[in-house]
Order: sequence, then C-alpha cells, then structure tokens
Amino acid sequence: MVREQYTTTTPGTNIQRPEPQYIYNIGIYGWRKRCLYLFVLLLIIIVVVNLALTIWILKVMQFSSIGMGYLYVQSEGVRLEGESEFLYPLYAQEVHSRKDEPLLINSTNNVILNARNNDGNVTGRLSVDPDKVQFDGQEFQINSVNIKGKPLFTVNEDEVSVGTDKLRVTGPEGALCEHSIETPLIKGVKGLSSIKELRLESPTRSLSMDAPRGVFIKAQTGEIEALSHLDINLHSSDGMVMLDAETLRMPRLPQGTSGDSEIAQELYEVCVCLDGKLYVVEADVVSTCLEYSQVCQ
Repeated sequence: MVREQYTTTTPGTNIQRPEPQYIYNIGIYGWRKRCLYLFVLLLIIIVVVNLALTIWILKVMQFSSIGMGYLYVQSEGVRLEGESEFLYPLYAQEVHSRKDEPLLINSTNNVILNARNNDGNVTGRLSVDPDKVQFDGQEFQINSVNIKGKPLFTVNEDEVSVGTDKLRVTGPEGALCEHSIETPLIKGVKGLSSIKELRLESPTRSLSMDAPRGVFIKAQTGEIEALSHLDINLHSSDGMVMLDAETLRMPRLPQGTSGDSEIAQELYEVCVCLDGKLYVVEADVVSTCLEYSQVCQ
C-alpha cells in the first residue's frame, strides 16, 4: 500500500514545498499469515513429541551418567550385571564375574573361545560342543592354584606330562598305553575294604620294564605272579639274580630219570644242566644228579 503525504500553507508564507515521499508498509497478511502460524505450530508439536520420546527412551533404557541399565562404564572397564545375550562375537581382553559368584556361559549350540595374534590369525581355540570339548593349539596346560607356576597337566605334540604327585586310574579296564610310559612308581588302587590287585600285561606284544638303577617289585600283603605263554627270562648283565625267601617252590620241575623204574620219594635233589635247566632227582646219601642226567640230553 502506497500513501502520499501533502503539506498545506497559508497565503503569504514562503515555505518550500517538499518533494513528495512514498512510505511502503511491508508485512504478511491473509492466507500467507495463517500458513506461517500453522507451520510454526506444527514445528512446536514435532519438537515436543521428539522431546517426549527422548525422555521416554532414556527412562526405559535406564540411561544415566554411569551407564545404561545393567551396563556400567567404569574406569577399569565395563561391568554388566544380570543375564545378557550376545547375538554377535564378543571381543574383550578379560571377562570375569563378580565377587563370590560364578561365571556362567550358555549357548544353544556351542561355545567357542578364540585367541588371535597381531595379524588376526587364530592361534588357539577352545570349543565346547554338545557332545565333546575340543582344544586346538600348540600346547594345553593346567596349572596349580596353590603353587604358582606349577603345571599339573601339559599336552603338546611331543608328550603328555602329569605334574601331580599321583595319577589315579579308576576305570575297570585300567590304562591302555600303545607306546612306552615313564614313571617312578606304579601302585594298585586302594578300595574301600582292601587294595585291589595291580596287573601289568601285554595281550599281543611284549612287556618290558627298564630302569637305570634297578626294578623293585613288592607286594606287602599279597602275591606276585608272573605268567607267560613262552619263556620268562631273568637276566643280569653285571651282577646276580637273588631269590631270597623262606620257602622256594618249583612244583613243575621235570624229574630226572636213569632208565630204571621211578620210585616216589619225599625228598628230592635239585640239579642243574649245562644249559641252565633245572630238574629234580631222588635224594640219597650222595648226589645222584649225574645218575639221573638223561633229562639234560
């Protein structure tokens, strides 16, 4: 809208007539004004709704200055209380439970723990499957809690080492070793009432016991029995074989003959052939080994 301004003068006055000026009034009127108000109102409503939703999300998720819900951010790390479900892999340097509470890890399929090097390659893996527990790595070791650094059980490609004072095998079939075993002592298992028998056997191959300072076999309350389908050899390369007992019995020794009829006697004499074979003969006032030496032929 344009408005012209006029100045009136009385006769006889000499006033310079000013030049006409134009005044412009600028504004929004009509439907434009109503649309602007409606847009501002709509913007206020959106801001209020967003603010309400933000406050509701903060309240539901339990956001605070120290964390979110049961997840607390601390200087030493992140603490998570209660049960949690991870849908994707979890990468952490250390995972431990709260004081005096166990750490429980559940999975519907299996649990896999991987250790990687600087290049991202897997160097060790522990997999707990529904039917087995599998470890992949260069060495598996279990250390003692009481004695720091003492290995109790170590497995690698070369050997299996047991660092405990005792290794107890309680299975009914015992322990099956396809190769050699090295140990300073082998003892029978002590049951509830008595000590069970200790049996060392090789069903299809030979059984050898070697020691640089000797092999000592002792049965405190029972017997020692050695069975063989063929020969049993007692050999000493630099020494002697000593049999020390109150009674020494060899019930199945062959009896020497001289060609005459054999007469049963209660006393016999033990004789030795040149090849080391033992036999018994009827005892007499003097030795009769030579007389009954036909068994050595």
